[in-house]
Amino acid sequence: MKFVLGIDLGTSGTKTVLFDQEGRAQASCTVEYPLYQPHNGWAEQDPLDWYHAAVTTIKTVLEKSGVDRKDVVALGISGQMHGLVMLDEKGQVLRRSIIWCDQRTAKECDEIHATVGKEKLISITANPALTGFTLSKLLWVRNNEPDLYARCAHILLPKDYVRFMLTGDYATEVSDASGMQMLDVPGRCWSSELLRTLNIDESLLAKVYESPEVTGHISEEAAKLTGLSPDTLVVGGAGDNAAAAVGTGVVEDGKAFTTIGTSGVVFAHTDKLAIDPKGRVHTFCCAVPGAWHVMGVTQGAGLSLKWFRDNFCAAEKEAAGQMGVDPYDLMNKEAALSPIGSNKLLYAPYLMGERTPHLDADCRGMFFGLSAMHTRRDLLRAVMEGVTFSLADCLGVLREMGVEPAEMLACGGGGRSPLWRQMLADVFGCPVATTVNTEGPALGVAILAGVGAGLYPSVPEACRAMIRQNEAQRPIAENVPKYAKVYDVYKRLYPANRDVFKALAQLD
Repeated sequence: MKFVLGIDLGTSGTKTVLFDQEGRAQASCTVEYPLYQPHNGWAEQDPLDWYHAAVTTIKTVLEKSGVDRKDVVALGISGQMHGLVMLDEKGQVLRRSIIWCDQRTAKECDEIHATVGKEKLISITANPALTGFTLSKLLWVRNNEPDLYARCAHILLPKDYVRFMLTGDYATEVSDASGMQMLDVPGRCWSSELLRTLNIDESLLAKVYESPEVTGHISEEAAKLTGLSPDTLVVGGAGDNAAAAVGTGVVEDGKAFTTIGTSGVVFAHTDKLAIDPKGRVHTFCCAVPGAWHVMGVTQGAGLSLKWFRDNFCAAEKEAAGQMGVDPYDLMNKEAALSPIGSNKLLYAPYLMGERTPHLDADCRGMFFGLSAMHTRRDLLRAVMEGVTFSLADCLGVLREMGVEPAEMLACGGGGRSPLWRQMLADVFGCPVATTVNTEGPALGVAILAGVGAGLYPSVPEACRAMIRQNEAQRPIAENVPKYAKVYDVYKRLYPANRDVFKALAQLD
């Protein structure tokens, strides 16, 4: 029996899982690390934290499983997208990574549109300039830290920095590179025209591969640290959402999934290039060679519930610790005691600005309709419903583009909640299912590793061999119109407060 490793480099931590050829998890390990927010709207992490987490989790998983290292034939890495890692000519980190949810680059986005032209930019990268994307972060460093920019020799994404540390190779792949806003998305290669227009040296960028392609193998040094064999192959891997698609089997037309992780995503596969001319959703190369995906993103999905847990649910955390259960389980039970609509309380999940459909770095989260009657359970349910409505905004744009999924798969931490899945089914108006294996992105990149190692001839065939699905939760007929009424009010919150958000952003 051969085995494959999947490494999922997330925002809160890195999770590594070892799988056999049939997709069964043999062992897993997670290591968390901090997020730095030196200013409002900023978000940074230390790349070395990711590498040390990867080494620790790989070593732990191998020890726990007892698998012979020679039988671990390949690994893939999934990563939080859009982060900027800058290295000097010796491969040393120059500054903390500016990660995906950082919102400091509004001026740089204006600069990109003014220099390139918005329509031209969308035609090349399939997306407008966005504060979360890597290109605007790079220009921010050039504009604000010119001495550091001058010392930069290599630009990598978070997962590709870990790849570099494990293999010594400067490499990336099309799905994650699509979110840098320097890739010709239709052509699946760096855009020399765009880079020339913006005066960016193409030599800063790593070689681009397809997601299942082999990019190298584990170095001797990394082999000693992790316990892996130097013969273990490393494949391109994928950005977190593209990896989640593979891990849930969304690798063919007509399939879609919703992720409720730190951010939230509604994602659909397409064999034909499709671009929203308004730039409300993102079109990227997907992990299946020659195909793309369209996705809408909610910045503060699971982040909203985590924020609420950390600040207002000390009692649930303490009780959960005594009971040996997850605090989120108790929070779900509490939220279920509040009715649909949370007793006329709404929540807008704009803790880190928003992407789909508003593209507004200045909008912020809010509870709307608070009164003395409301309890913590109402606030909890309102957070979950607000995130669900925000994801419905994403799905609405996809439906405008002709994407109408017959069934939705749910993944991420929030996808494990039956209450949240039922909300999705009732608001989306379609069945929502989960996979038997809940490892999502880790399984996705392990599947890509299996294809790269020759265990399977293609990504779809590997998915059919390694993924199994649970029975779907279907919409509850009486709930659908109730949610629809609340959603109609929710959709009025952003336009009613757009100018107020701008005024708030101008305060000292």
